[in-house]
Amino acid sequence: KAEEAVIYLYESGVPVSAIQRAFSVGALGAGKLRRLVPTRWSITAVDDALSRHLIEQVKGLKHLDRYLFFERKYADNTFVAVIAPGAWSYEWIEAWFPHTTWNPGTTVEVEGDWEGYRGRTTYASLGGCYYAARLATAEYMVKEGFQGTAILIREIYEGFFLPIGVWFVRESVRALFRSKPERYDSLREVLDRLGRSTRLPLSVWLEKSALLRRMLGQERLEVWL
Repeated sequence: KAEEAVIYLYESGVPVSAIQRAFSVGALGAGKLRRLVPTRWSITAVDDALSRHLIEQVKGLKHLDRYLFFERKYADNTFVAVIAPGAWSYEWIEAWFPHTTWNPGTTVEVEGDWEGYRGRTTYASLGGCYYAARLATAEYMVKEGFQGTAILIREIYEGFFLPIGVWFVRESVRALFRSKPERYDSLREVLDRLGRSTRLPLSVWLEKSALLRRMLGQERLEVWL
């Protein structure tokens, strides 16, 4: 099967970009089942397969015991990650400012999608970038030996007109996780840090993030217990 070949090559140290090229030209899979695949589809298929494989490993790891915060500003983009204690779950949110590649309008467009511990049954609404960032997130957790709840945010600012989508996101999030995280003891502390990191106010992320709302609900409940 092509997916088994993808995982074998990845675990043998072959770069993801090379695996995606092989997948695209139909070099992977069993004989008659091999076929050419559009490059955009091949990139996401490989990111999806590899991240699902890694997430199964993540689920067997210990839970994170503190909040981690990461920030990377690069090429008219800000990438932020919050990893919270708890079981594996993942969310990707993008905010496209006006006059950028995918937003010719005059207001900021914010969209997100997420998955819980059991994963997804439908294709993510944000497409390939969701899976590229999920792969980088799962790689980081496997490397560090823990699982947690990951919320990733990307702001794209005026002047970003390069149609360099998915690989740019994967490599930017990998670079984000190579930086040293800030560590916090409470959700409120890490949310305060998030609010100081992005152009959009914290209220936007609280409105758009399903996982943050879930965590805040748990925190409010714990206050009363």
